[in-house]
Amino acid sequence: MSDKMKKPAMGRGLSALLSDAPPSHPSTEEASNLVNSVSELPLEEIEANAAQPRTYFDDEALKELAESIKVQGIIQPITVRRLSEKEYQIISGERRFRASKILGLKTIPAYIRTADDQQMLEMALIENIQRENLNAIEISLSYQRLISECNLKQEELGERVGKNRTTVNNYLRLLRLPPVIQASIRDQKLSMGHARAIINVEKTEDQLAIFKKVLNEELSVRKVEDLVRAIANKPEKGLKKSKSAENVELKQLQSRLSSHFGTKINIYTNEHLKGEIKIPFVSKDDLNRILEIINP
Repeated sequence: MSDKMKKPAMGRGLSALLSDAPPSHPSTEEASNLVNSVSELPLEEIEANAAQPRTYFDDEALKELAESIKVQGIIQPITVRRLSEKEYQIISGERRFRASKILGLKTIPAYIRTADDQQMLEMALIENIQRENLNAIEISLSYQRLISECNLKQEELGERVGKNRTTVNNYLRLLRLPPVIQASIRDQKLSMGHARAIINVEKTEDQLAIFKKVLNEELSVRKVEDLVRAIANKPEKGLKKSKSAENVELKQLQSRLSSHFGTKINIYTNEHLKGEIKIPFVSKDDLNRILEIINP
């Protein structure tokens, strides 16, 4: 296998990136040829991964993991890439690495991979998304990095992580929320359900107002959805919801348009029967999707 590996074929997912081979224990002289093998590596020769998507490690959870390792040993080796003869970088398994250091262990079992920087990043992000309990914002950031830094499209990303496009898009939309709301999601003070409702509000000030009500009044997701609908149905200045909206035919038209474009469509008119049809989008990809529908 060359140092510059080709990008895995779309749809092969993690198995294409990480093909495991039976464990072996090669000598130091053979270290330069280690690929797809398991070896006991000194902890002092291993460094953390700057691409690690997890940004917070709970001390109590690490202590519990350390106790489990003390009793059961390390069931699943960590995954590293070789930087030099006695220098390795973690691709996945940093929690196991940290817990082993807490125990004072000298070595740790590790899969050794060959990867360039982009493959390193892609493997690290996918491994952690699939195997670690990341919070919603960490997952969102990981998805965004896979798209922007690994040049993956949303469809490819969904196949890599085993999620459909809608799920991926729901996570990516969280990054459009104000930082204070993102922090609350990260700290598990605001649920994914609440966040998904709030993100449908266009104006930042309205998002923040709803967010504060959620925290102060402990509103349910359904209550938040009601607030969001109330704001969405509020007409813009100079326009009002068409009286014809009460007409079954117009309601059916709005429903058909919403279904056709895969997003909530609103129709507004003024007293002179002039108005607009609003087609909202949440990202550049979403806009391109709508444009493709308009101009197939």
